[in-house]
Amino acid sequence: MSSFDPQNIPQEVLDLIAKPPNRIKPGATSSVPEGISPQQIRRIYEIEPLIRSGITGKGQSVAIVVANHNPTAQYDLEVFSNQFGLPRPNLNVIFATGTQPPTIDPEWTFETAIDTQWVHALAPDATIYLVEAASAHFLDLLFAVDVASNIPGVRVVSMSWFIPEVSFEGIFDFHFQHPGIVYVAASGDSGGLTVYPSASPFVLSVGGTSLVFNSKGKFLGETGWSGSGGGPSQFEPEPNYQIGFVPGTGGTRGTPDVSLNADPATGVSVFTSSPTPAGVTGWLTAGGTSVSAPCWAAIIALADQIRKVPLTDGHQELYNLAKGSQYARNYNDITVGTAGSFSCIPGWDFVTGLGTPRANHLVRALGRDHDPDNDESEDFEESSSEDESSSDHGHHQHHNRDESSSD
Repeated sequence: MSSFDPQNIPQEVLDLIAKPPNRIKPGATSSVPEGISPQQIRRIYEIEPLIRSGITGKGQSVAIVVANHNPTAQYDLEVFSNQFGLPRPNLNVIFATGTQPPTIDPEWTFETAIDTQWVHALAPDATIYLVEAASAHFLDLLFAVDVASNIPGVRVVSMSWFIPEVSFEGIFDFHFQHPGIVYVAASGDSGGLTVYPSASPFVLSVGGTSLVFNSKGKFLGETGWSGSGGGPSQFEPEPNYQIGFVPGTGGTRGTPDVSLNADPATGVSVFTSSPTPAGVTGWLTAGGTSVSAPCWAAIIALADQIRKVPLTDGHQELYNLAKGSQYARNYNDITVGTAGSFSCIPGWDFVTGLGTPRANHLVRALGRDHDPDNDESEDFEESSSEDESSSDHGHHQHHNRDESSSD
């Protein structure tokens, strides 16, 4: 665990304040959830067959790093869990400095609600550690990352916050290099702009998509979300795992790596009894890459459950599973949509990266480090296809749309 000596740190660094990229869908709060449910997200991204087969995050620990204190995190998670019939959550709150953070900030309490509830939604049997940094100062958050990294058993660290890219950011990359841990960060919610730590080549950068439904509520597919952060890094070099995937960066790191639903217009249900910045409580519909990042953290936890050795970093494995014919099997390639000056194109792009997960295949493939010849994913998908395809969210049509739009 590292500590910081303010006397040796430039003022420019001390002044950096991180922000959480969450969005709330406009409109009043409700006494009942009106956003997308955990069950819908599980169907859309083919997570449900994993859950049914016992791949639930059992035995895994995910750390969520946030700033400031949320006094209602446990209660809000239990309300969420009960509403959607999820297992009882195992949430442990840790103060990074050993002392409760002095501030309760509405923007961060809502971020905490999103992160804890959506890790639990997709990895319902995982243990969650909520590590609260003393403040939103960037160095305080990095200290909390170090604390999270040293919690025994933690294999994934989720970070839904960012600072603008700075020329010296590379000196902080060591915080995200620990054997057996994958670091996940939101790519930001300013379309087409890169942020840190998402831009670190040692961090899994998660962008955003928008879900498309027909007039009857049937799920049709996805487009790139206009707020998805991404682009070529101004300062980080191109990592080896992106060579051959990422065009037009001039030899620098490209973000995001992957994506998931983040558009507040198709946002997810979140419960908060701590007031939001607008002073409201109850059920809200949330978006931003604040949503997609913890969802991907949960997916990594599912993969680690079935691995013999937990993932370290995770990039090489995720990019390898996007090569050749494996791509369409493991990912939904998002080819429609724009963010800033960037457009979705077939293959990797600066809006959605490799795309969104076909988790039943992707997680099992990530988990195949111990038995490369054992692939049961087809059996599980076929056995679940009847009731999946009869749902209002057309999860098989999702993949078909992406294939046809890439031709």
